[in-house]
Amino acid sequence: MSRTLSAKKSESLSLLSPANTDEKIPPRERIVSTAAELFREHGIRGIGVDAIADAALTNKMTLYRHFGSKDELVCETLRRASEKAEAIWRDLETAHPGDPKGQLKAWVEARTQSLCGEHVGCDLANAAIELKGEGHPAYGVIERHKAEQRDRLEALCLAAGAREPNLLADTLTLLLEGARVTRQAMGNDTCCNHFSKACNAAITAFA
Repeated sequence: MSRTLSAKKSESLSLLSPANTDEKIPPRERIVSTAAELFREHGIRGIGVDAIADAALTNKMTLYRHFGSKDELVCETLRRASEKAEAIWRDLETAHPGDPKGQLKAWVEARTQSLCGEHVGCDLANAAIELKGEGHPAYGVIERHKAEQRDRLEALCLAAGAREPNLLADTLTLLLEGARVTRQAMGNDTCCNHFSKACNAAITAFA
């Protein structure tokens, strides 16, 4: 890498604060992790492929070799976010094997902790709002993820013996999405505690 190019990339990295600048990591992984953080920080439409490539310590040709378009890269970052969310369910089952009521309570605790740590909100929800009405292929990724999460929650409510498990699942989902928007719009950390209390009250009401 030339000194001029190196300096240029260093300047870009300083401005964009990418997620991963370790050149030992394969380019594809650097591109995905860097793009995810830049989309999170600047919005999907607010960052271009040149800036992503620079911040990931690579170039646009390499980016397009791994992803045929920026839209494909957006879809991949959202698939990765969806996969991370799936880990929550595995953790619940591991921590509370054969105990759906314990898993449901732990779901509330896990979602509360996640909510408190989501300073820029949910990647998939943010993308849905930003790309609304554009016919973007990422919409399919988002819809599948949200539907699967809601269905997993309904199955857990049913296993926990809740009355009207479908309504309880919808209630908990609405509380979560509403708390995310409230925290972003108002910057109010108290909504995390209120979210937990509201969820537990709903679970008790449907017991």
